[in-house]
Amino acid sequence: MLKYLRVGISIVIFTLITLYFLDFAALLPESFHWLAQIQLVPAILGGSFIILVFLAILTLFFGRIYCSSICPMGIYQDIVSWFSKRRLFSKKKKRYNYSKARNILRWTVLGATIIAFFAGFPILLGLIDPYSAWGRIISNAFRPVYMGGNNVLESIFTSFGNYTFYKVEIVMLSLFSFIVALITFFTIGFFAWRYGRTYCNTICPVGTVLGFLSKFSLFKIRINESLCNSCGSCATKCKASCIDSKNHAVDYTRCVDCFNCLSSCSKNAITFSPSFKKQHAITPEAKNKTDKSKRQFIFSGLTTAIAVPAAYAQNKAAELIGNDKYIRKNAICPPGAVSVEHLLEHCTACHLCISRCPSKIIKPAFMEYGLGGMMQPMMNYDKGFCNYNCTVCSDVCPSHALKSLTMEEKHMTQIGRVTFHEDICVVHTEGTNCGACAEHCPTQAVTMIPYEGHEGLTIPFITPDICVGCGGCEYICPVRPYRAIYVEGNKEHKQRKAFKEEKKEDVVIDGFGF
Repeated sequence: MLKYLRVGISIVIFTLITLYFLDFAALLPESFHWLAQIQLVPAILGGSFIILVFLAILTLFFGRIYCSSICPMGIYQDIVSWFSKRRLFSKKKKRYNYSKARNILRWTVLGATIIAFFAGFPILLGLIDPYSAWGRIISNAFRPVYMGGNNVLESIFTSFGNYTFYKVEIVMLSLFSFIVALITFFTIGFFAWRYGRTYCNTICPVGTVLGFLSKFSLFKIRINESLCNSCGSCATKCKASCIDSKNHAVDYTRCVDCFNCLSSCSKNAITFSPSFKKQHAITPEAKNKTDKSKRQFIFSGLTTAIAVPAAYAQNKAAELIGNDKYIRKNAICPPGAVSVEHLLEHCTACHLCISRCPSKIIKPAFMEYGLGGMMQPMMNYDKGFCNYNCTVCSDVCPSHALKSLTMEEKHMTQIGRVTFHEDICVVHTEGTNCGACAEHCPTQAVTMIPYEGHEGLTIPFITPDICVGCGGCEYICPVRPYRAIYVEGNKEHKQRKAFKEEKKEDVVIDGFGF
């Protein structure tokens, strides 16, 4: 019964949180962002005390229920493990074996992640945080496939005169984020296929922290030594490889409460129950040998992740020499980020804000924030601009890297300032009127004034103090490859100055007016 209850809850949470990332049509209500807010790392970085207390109490009562039923990456590994046992994919019956805990590796990864985070390199935490990793997998790898499926259905239904579906543009958010997402998906999937919950119990920092708490949990998987005949059936079903049937012991730091072992015991020697009696526990060897192959794999992966982007950024910088006059100096943080520093201190690069942005103008950063800020969200106005009356990104952020803004606060927040280069504006270079930038400005930070010395022409005039940095002017500017008007990001968000709206006189028309 416990197993089926766990499976049911897991399927519901996994399906909803995955669909929430995939949902490009905003069919799911924004209130579903609570699914992201109950994830451990975002709750820690966002200072969500109530959620942290809830998760701690849940673990102290029932063990690592979080890892088995709340964490989407944990559920993904269970799905892979389930398929690996099907006869269609494996001729031999899948059996797991007990293995000793790699505690040195677990605590080394956790320590390195914490040190890197406080040293200004949150990318490491973002890479191995299970929730954020799953969010990037869905946003960067599977969302384009999902949208492609929508377009196929649109073509089919439209051919029959049914317009239920509409065609959407499929855009790759970031090549680097796409590659990272695929590597993460297949690497964790491979280990889950072969070894079950290896990732959770060797690399995942959430698993390490909750594993420590679960040692003291009230309800645990317990083996009744008087009934157990040491057949080992329970160990072959344990995806965490934490049951030592010979010694009648369970490593509670690694048990993820999948409950597969309960139904495997023909003697009913295994129960999930509370007990205040001292139980046998596995005592890891103090000098346990570290798995060198896995450590080497992690080191190689991190080296590649650092070296390749750095080399690419260097090449791009070389290409831009001589044109830096028209290049944005500071990346633009989404509304609510407060500052680049605040964003880097709280964001785990889960890409939920990227997935939910209705204007599709939040993209993963590459080197715009530096090496430590790779894959974190930034504004990109190439194919759209920030809706003046939209606060979705700050509303859904689970870690409060983007602080929630009211509509009034959003209207007064300046994430960047408009910049204008007259020498490449079409009014100057082609002697023709344009004015598109002024038409798209919601705050009158861009207006048109007579172009001195050119009768009949008007040219943009900017008032940066009242600009909100929405990018409407930059998006619509026809000049290429560098736009004549663009938004320069603020490292710290400011409050823009108020502007006076032009009053339009009502025209009274007698009769029909023609």
